[in-house]
Amino acid sequence: MKLVKYNQLDPMFPSTFGGFFDKFFNESLGEVNRKFSPAVDISEDDSQFELQVMVPGMKKQDFKVDLTDGRLTISGERKVEEKKEGKNFHSLESQFGAFSRVFYVPDNVQADKIEAVYEDGILKITLPKAEKKVNKALIEVK
Repeated sequence: MKLVKYNQLDPMFPSTFGGFFDKFFNESLGEVNRKFSPAVDISEDDSQFELQVMVPGMKKQDFKVDLTDGRLTISGERKVEEKKEGKNFHSLESQFGAFSRVFYVPDNVQADKIEAVYEDGILKITLPKAEKKVNKALIEVK
C-alpha cells in the first residue's frame, strides 16, 4: 500500500486546470531544470529593512547574496534528497531546484553593513538604514 496525499476529488484529476499541467510537466520532466521561487517576507522599522527567505533544508554555503548597483540578488539551489536504499518517494511536495530573487535596495541602505544569517530554514538578511541627518539650526532674530 502506498502513502499518498488525500484529495477529496479523484486523485487522477487535479482540482484546478493549471494543476493538471503542473502535474504533467513536473512528472514528465523529472529533475531537469527544476526552479522555484521561495517565499520572502519583507519588513521595515526605523533603523533597518529585513528580508526573510523561507528555504528549509539548505546549508548556508548553498546561498549567494550579492549587492550590485542597488540590486540585491539572492540565489541558490536546494537539491532533492537522494533516494536511499529501500526508500521510494510517493509524494514530494517540498520545493527544490535553483532559485534567484532580485530586490531593488533604497539609497538610504548602508551597503557595507548588510548582514545575512541562515537559521532554522530561514535566510534573514538585514539591511541597516543610514541615519537620517537633520539639518537644524537656531536662527537668531536681530
